[in-house]
Amino acid sequence: MTIQMPSIYNFSAGPAILPESVLRIAQTEMFDYNGTGFSVMTMSHRSDVFMSILYHAEQDLRQLLNIPDNYKVLFLQGGASAQFNMTVMNLCNGFDRVDSVVTGNWSRIAHSQMGKLSDANIHLAAHGGDLYDYTDLPSPETWDVSPNSAFVHYVINETVHGLQYRDIPKPDGMPPVVCDMSSEILSRPINVADFGLIYAGAQKNIGPSGTTIIIIREDLLDRCSDRVPDVWNYKSHVERQGMYNTPATYPIYISGLVFRWLQSQGGIAQMQTINALKAKILYDAIDNSGGFYINKVKPRARSQMNVIFHTARPELDELFAEESTTRGLRLLRGYKSMGGMRASIYNAMPLQGVEALIEFMQEFQKRYG
Repeated sequence: MTIQMPSIYNFSAGPAILPESVLRIAQTEMFDYNGTGFSVMTMSHRSDVFMSILYHAEQDLRQLLNIPDNYKVLFLQGGASAQFNMTVMNLCNGFDRVDSVVTGNWSRIAHSQMGKLSDANIHLAAHGGDLYDYTDLPSPETWDVSPNSAFVHYVINETVHGLQYRDIPKPDGMPPVVCDMSSEILSRPINVADFGLIYAGAQKNIGPSGTTIIIIREDLLDRCSDRVPDVWNYKSHVERQGMYNTPATYPIYISGLVFRWLQSQGGIAQMQTINALKAKILYDAIDNSGGFYINKVKPRARSQMNVIFHTARPELDELFAEESTTRGLRLLRGYKSMGGMRASIYNAMPLQGVEALIEFMQEFQKRYG
């Protein structure tokens, strides 16, 4: 007798779920990419074949995000965390202030790191709460931002605390806006022209870990001083077409497959509709549980990518995490400093996965509520 195993749904915040069809294409091409006889992992990054992969990945990303011609795109290494310093090193030449908005774990870390390699004052422009207790977002109208600052930095979606700016802050009267979009990029339409620089680690909503996407307005490259070593210098990477050093070839390849998958799904506007539905039914399940499940984030600030919740008892949270795993609902434990549960429902998470989670939540409540 064959035992039918349950479907596995990966709710990890990152490295996160990838579309099954993308993984199957990668599986098929693992030993022989497009008849070359090479795996992408073993071909030269300067070969015509990989240069074509890189070119098409960039062009597909440009199409998906409608990136203006006066913006450059890079696929760098170091993760989003490297950008906490690279943005300051490159964009602060001639400026003595950076405005920093702290709304959760990652913007807090960014704020603490940005001043380590610069003499600029990292000014706290707004703060969303106490350490480990962020439940709302400061309105952009309240940000203490100077038009003379080098830039204003914020994280649009906080994966740990489950907050997201649903109405994207506009840059009117602001210096250039630098935004960490790691955990929401490509989940909804944005106006790239509202930003001076966007960065995003791939491992949440794009591809595997190893590459970080940089989208930078061309005029900002004039700020990049020769004193910044080339490996950390945006201008040097742009001038060498992203080939100053060996890029993360395989993550770029997978990211390109994901871009094409997104196009086949109807693009970002269609993903926005699906993502809104997934988030709505999951938050409804929490809010309609009679207090068994709790989410403290103000409704206006709730993330549509990372839904955090907990029960009234830590021992029940642990039991939930254990039992959900046996049901094929994997990696639901909350961030180490937060406890509880976190369901990351990025683009690649199908609606059926969220429905399976809700079904388990209701069953769990009947047994322990």
